[in-house]
This record gives sequence, structure tokens and C-alpha cells, in this order.
Amino acid sequence: MSTQVRATVTADQVEQISAELGEPEWLTETRLEAFEALADLDMPSVIRTPGRDWTNLDALDYESLVDPLAFEEEKDRIEAEGVDVLPWAEALEEHGDLIEEHFGSVVDPQRDYLTALSTALFSAGTVVYVPEGVAAEDVKIRTRMNSRSLFNYTLVVTEESASVTILERQETGEELPGEQYYSGVVEVVAGENSHVQYGSLQNLSEETYNYSVKRGHAGTYATVDWIEGNIGSRLTKTNVETRLLGDGSESQIVGAFFGHEDQHLDIASRVWHEAEHTTADLVTRGVLDDEARSVYEGVQDVGTDAWDTNSYQRENTLMLSDDSEADASPKLIINNHDTEASHSATVGQVDQEDLFYMTSRGVDEESATNMLVEGFFVPVLEEVAVDELREDLDELVLDRLSS
Repeated sequence: MSTQVRATVTADQVEQISAELGEPEWLTETRLEAFEALADLDMPSVIRTPGRDWTNLDALDYESLVDPLAFEEEKDRIEAEGVDVLPWAEALEEHGDLIEEHFGSVVDPQRDYLTALSTALFSAGTVVYVPEGVAAEDVKIRTRMNSRSLFNYTLVVTEESASVTILERQETGEELPGEQYYSGVVEVVAGENSHVQYGSLQNLSEETYNYSVKRGHAGTYATVDWIEGNIGSRLTKTNVETRLLGDGSESQIVGAFFGHEDQHLDIASRVWHEAEHTTADLVTRGVLDDEARSVYEGVQDVGTDAWDTNSYQRENTLMLSDDSEADASPKLIINNHDTEASHSATVGQVDQEDLFYMTSRGVDEESATNMLVEGFFVPVLEEVAVDELREDLDELVLDRLSS
């Protein structure tokens, strides 16, 4: 598997990408080290239930999917007052020291095979820098993928008492024949008493294999909130994670997905409580139709020093078809007795009593089912504080229901 990609990607190509972006030597070396590590790294861990591995990342034909120098994208960036939202080359010129300090500090560049591949080959990059005391909303990043493969990287840094709301979208622009591969890495560094809300809406073409990892570090009294909507792609493997490193830090991870036809979604959420008085809330809801498959794993990890911890998790999947498949694996790892924690997960079909009630009052079965699906997503949509993301996600759900 690794030899496939290494047969089509060379160290010279990695250096060429770095040179075209005007990167300093330390970053070129980081890329090359990640490239060399490919020979020994394993694929990302996938969710396993007794007797079954739900996702087979080794089966993908990376040799044909990855063309490191043929990357094309359209990137729209909208910044708010007082915030720098910069393309990668420009960010290196203006904030080189900041990038050197934080790049790879949250997501290990050699975390696994696909992350190392992204580190070596990313060509689309954005840095969001929020200085001390600045409060910003409506930062937007839209990526349109116009090539067979695209590797994206985003770094967010907020200084003390700063706040920012970011809406990121990934979609396919120019339709290309054949399959595509999209990879995205997001690192968030939230300084003391700062607040980051990062919303992501993935609506890539259904010929796309999508791998992403989003991870944040929350300092003292800091908050890192994630909102993730997954509608598109053929296969999605996504990880959303927060380390609560400072006393009084908080994180909420909100997820929504809607799979149909033969889509496959492997969704993992994880929070590490590593300091006192920390709080986390994980909320995910998904719908499956046709022969779509999903697996969800949520982990709340409470450390020995995480006194007075509050950690909650809820995951619900609704299946509209007898041919769809879903599994959920919520987990608690508690190493501290001063903890309040709970987790729950449900997988089921549309409530037949609700459906009968609506059809008996003149609503046709298809319309009744659609209304019940819309209602199913309401608890998640109510948690989405970004109005535009909530409206876009609701619209995509309605489009999926009408297709």
C-alpha cells in the first residue's frame, strides 16, 4: 500500500511544492521527514466492533488517486475586522515565527500514514490569526476542489481573550471523470480565555474519498467548539478532537451526517480532559438511506488530574432503509473519581407510530417521512450557533430528501 504512493510521489516533488510556496527550510524538512516516514506508518485506526472492521482504507487505489503536482482549487477567504485570514505563502511572510511555533504542535505530522501524506503534499493552506482581545465573527473559507487530489491545511491561532467564528466549506468545483481524493488537516490553538467556534460543511462529489482530522488545544478558560456536517463524498473518514489542557476549558463537538446510495461514513469524536473544572459535550445525529453505511465512535477520556469534570455524549442514527447499516461505539475512559459523565447511542428506524399518526391525518408517507427526518435533525441544528451553517445544512438535508 505505501509502496503504491511512494511509486508515484518523490522527494523532489515534495521539495517542489514547498519551493513554490516559498517555505523556509524547517518546513521543507518537516515535509520530507513526513514523506520518508510513509514507509513505516500505518493507516489511521478505524472503528472496530466485534468481528468487523467497518472501514478499509487500505483498499483505496492511492497510486491513481494522488497526483501531487496536479493540484487545482478555488479558494475564497472572507476575513473579519482585526483578524488575519491569509493564504499560506502570504502567512509565512507575515507570521513566519507564529507558524513555526504552532505548525504540527496540535496534529502530529506523522500521526499516521494519511496525515503524513497530507503533511508532505499539502498545497492549499490558510492561517487564521486573531490577536489579543479581538472578537470576530463571519470568517469564511470556501474550498472548491478542481483536481484529482487536493491536500488542504488550516491553522487557527487565537491569543488571550480573543474569539472567532469560522465557517469552512469543502465542495467540488469542476467535475472530473473518475475518482478523487481530498484530505484536510485543521489545527486550532486557543489561548487563555479565548473562544474558537469552527464550523465545517463537507459537500464533495460522491466520487470523492475524504480524509480529515481536526484537532484543537484549549488553554486556561478557553473554549474550542466544533460543528461538522458531512453530506457529500463516497467515503469519509473524519476525526474531530479537543484536548482540554487548561483549567476551566470547554469543548463542544456537534456533528450531523446524511448518507444515501452507497456512501460510507466513519466518524470519530474525542475529548481529553487533562485539567481541572473542564467540560465537554459531544452531540451527533445522522440519517442513512439506501445502502449507506455509518460507524461512529465517541471517546471521553478523563485524566487523573482532571478534577471536577463534566463530560456528556449523545449519538443517534436514523435508518430509512432496511439495506442501510449503522453502528455506534461510545466510550468513557475515566481515571478520576470527581467526574460527572454520561454517554448514550441509539440506532433505529423511523417510528412507525409517528408515521401512522401522520398518514392517518392525510399526509402521504413520503412527506411524513421527510418531516420526521427534518424533526430528527432539529436537536443538532439547535446547537449550531452559526446561522449560515445551520441554514446551509438544513437546505442540503432538504435537497437530499427531495432527490
